[in-house]
Amino acid sequence: MTGHPSFSIREARPRDAETVHRLVLALAEYEKLGHEAQATEQDFYGALATKRVQGLIAEVDGEPVGFCLYYETFSTFTGRAGYWIEDVFVEPEHRRLGIGRAFFQHVAKRAVAEGHSRVEWSVLDWNEPAIAFYRRIGAVGLNEWTDQRLDGEALHALAAQG
Repeated sequence: MTGHPSFSIREARPRDAETVHRLVLALAEYEKLGHEAQATEQDFYGALATKRVQGLIAEVDGEPVGFCLYYETFSTFTGRAGYWIEDVFVEPEHRRLGIGRAFFQHVAKRAVAEGHSRVEWSVLDWNEPAIAFYRRIGAVGLNEWTDQRLDGEALHALAAQG
């Protein structure tokens, strides 16, 4: 799909579920969130098989070294679809080869080709190397917004209310 002298990027397929799972666990450890990583290999297989999520795999010499998972969203302000990049991770020893840029460029090209209005993602506020990279590719921080989450007991409690 996309090639570079030292790496290649290809679409993730359901059979990549084990690779995605391994790399998600590595990402969770890097982000100091290993205790939150509950997804299984089967979860990734199902998500990729049903196209609930799109994925990219980076390979160096045929070995997977990174992944990007994204899915379609919709903006009520623009009236058009967009993409949300859920996770991007490249193994530390393979960073600075252009893999991250290739991931974001692939999603951006797809968004433009499909008439989408934006590509968005979150980043942990302490991850300064990632934030600096995002600025270099032209992204702007949405400092006036804060992410919110409803899960676990709170999710079930709200769902159970009359």
